[in-house]
Amino acid sequence: MKKLFAFIVLFLTIQLQSQTFIKFNGATALVGIPNVGIETSIGEKTTFSFDVMASFWKSFNGNSPMEFYTFTPEVRYHFKEKYNGFYVGAHAGPDFYQLQKWNYWDTNKYEHGFGYRLGVTVGYNIKLNDKFLLDIFAGGGWHQGFYHGYYNDGTPGRYEKAQHWNKSGEWLPYRGGVMLSYKLN
Repeated sequence: MKKLFAFIVLFLTIQLQSQTFIKFNGATALVGIPNVGIETSIGEKTTFSFDVMASFWKSFNGNSPMEFYTFTPEVRYHFKEKYNGFYVGAHAGPDFYQLQKWNYWDTNKYEHGFGYRLGVTVGYNIKLNDKFLLDIFAGGGWHQGFYHGYYNDGTPGRYEKAQHWNKSGEWLPYRGGVMLSYKLN
């Protein structure tokens, strides 16, 4: 409990001394997938970003679920200056999903599970004024998933026979968009 209290005090102290932006991804919002985040300064050319993306689509094409939740903590290095110009970021984060993977789109199968992502983001910040900036970014990396595979046509049971969790690891592009960022302090 003491460690948690010390972490909260440290976090709030950093927040009071640094620039902090709240962010909203306009590109993913256009397809009904909200993506919001917060980014704060942690060094001369480094920032810490945390964003959440969620899809609430119960069905994408009539009977294939497309629900997922991703949480992405990321440390970013800005080449020119913070919040202006090119940056690169490294992240690791969990996700939870019930969706039909790209390689099952023409089948009656979908997956329900969880996973983690390890990857990089490349982006560019454009200052619009003292309070607003655009963050144009793309990213991807390694995704390791643990899931149960089901039929989406009413067939009972699982299509895969893994004793506990089926596993799937793959390199994927899984981030991108245009974040409109607003400076809080």
